[in-house]
Amino acid sequence: MNVVREQVGHMVKIEVETTNELEVLQAIEAKVDVIMFDNATPDQIKHYINLVPSEIVTEASGGINLETLPLYKGCGVNYISLGCLTHSVKAIDLSFLLEGIIMKFLTKVQSIESLPEVYREMTTEEKRSRIYEIKKQLGRRLFIPGHHYQRDEVIEFADVTGDSLQLAQLSKANKEAEFVVFCGVHFMAETADMLTTDKQKVILPDLKAGCSMADMADISQTEYAWGELQSQFGDTILPLTYVNSTAAIKAFCGRNGGATVTSSNAKAMVEWAFTQKQRLLFLPDQHLGRNTAFDLGIELEEMAIWDPIQRELIYDGNKENIKVILWKGHCSVHEKFTVAQIEDLRKTSPDTNIIVHPECTFEVVQAADLSGSTHFIIETIRNAAPWTSWAVGTEMNLVNRLAQQFSDKQIISLNPNMCPCLTMNRIDLDHLLWSLEELVEGKLHYPITVDPKTTEEANLALKRMLERV
Repeated sequence: MNVVREQVGHMVKIEVETTNELEVLQAIEAKVDVIMFDNATPDQIKHYINLVPSEIVTEASGGINLETLPLYKGCGVNYISLGCLTHSVKAIDLSFLLEGIIMKFLTKVQSIESLPEVYREMTTEEKRSRIYEIKKQLGRRLFIPGHHYQRDEVIEFADVTGDSLQLAQLSKANKEAEFVVFCGVHFMAETADMLTTDKQKVILPDLKAGCSMADMADISQTEYAWGELQSQFGDTILPLTYVNSTAAIKAFCGRNGGATVTSSNAKAMVEWAFTQKQRLLFLPDQHLGRNTAFDLGIELEEMAIWDPIQRELIYDGNKENIKVILWKGHCSVHEKFTVAQIEDLRKTSPDTNIIVHPECTFEVVQAADLSGSTHFIIETIRNAAPWTSWAVGTEMNLVNRLAQQFSDKQIISLNPNMCPCLTMNRIDLDHLLWSLEELVEGKLHYPITVDPKTTEEANLALKRMLERV
């Protein structure tokens, strides 16, 4: 890559074919122009899309035909290749089209908005200085909330830090701010927009800052599943959704009598749900749902899984025994913590306390010493005795920050090879500065808006939660 760039610069577009997540990450690191996902499933592609910076074009290829095309349409790629259209056609029949196709493709690539080169040319100190200057210029008109998982270089400029719902509520409380530049991911900015006034504008510095778990439950999948489950179980199910979900999923729960939950209040909300209906559908994180229900005394044998891709209920037994239906979704960061990592640590450092987030798998949570929300993890370590050792099963940026903040304790990641959440890491100094400079020029760069109907129904789900915790 470096040799090619030195020879031709950016005049020639470079495309790389990838077959797994590691290759995707390597292509991103190499700063290619186009990444092809070869023979990837729709779920895999949705995950990969959340890793790829907005300036890189994406293409899905391999194993896609006219029947499976609808499954790939909503994955977020720029292009979908269907070899089935050309496999039986002689190349000579298409040769006259190639020049026009290539020109159209290159035009499409060049028209995609990418980070202006000026930001890549600035030094870190120049960017920091300019951000501080703009913050001073805009004063109280600007509010920058920063999620716990953000890069340190972004957290430096955050007015407040916290989890997703907390930041949305703080945005709502800040009536002076005209602009909320939300340093988090898309669903968090949606929640902030729904809770703030129409006069306040919520901005996400990079539209590709998404959440793979939230994307694992879209509204069409959910409505289909709801219809199927209603036909099997009748009016016995209440939907609950983790706040790590899209506004559309929150609205679905709101209009169907359900509510949102956080990792801090999930137990209280599940208990409430069972006072309303015989069963519950837990979206979109199966692990938080399973861990929470088990802690409340519900047996694993009383839990089923709804697979949105296969469109089927997975359960081996009498369906009348089902109490909890878990949506087949997960956090790509927390699912990378394993029991093997815990077992290794027990052997090499038996005195180390192991604390994990409940988005981890059931087996990992059971093997750990403690589990709880991000707030629980932070406060547990804050209040721990000096010189104690902790292995933390959550996002790496937060783990590193805890180690710096509480230097009187030994704090490491449970997974020594863990990378930060790549979708959170999309927001960097470059994109933050770009958003702020656009504001100074009177432009809203990547505003996040949720329509009034969705806002009304989603706020109903949020209200039901906030009234009970």
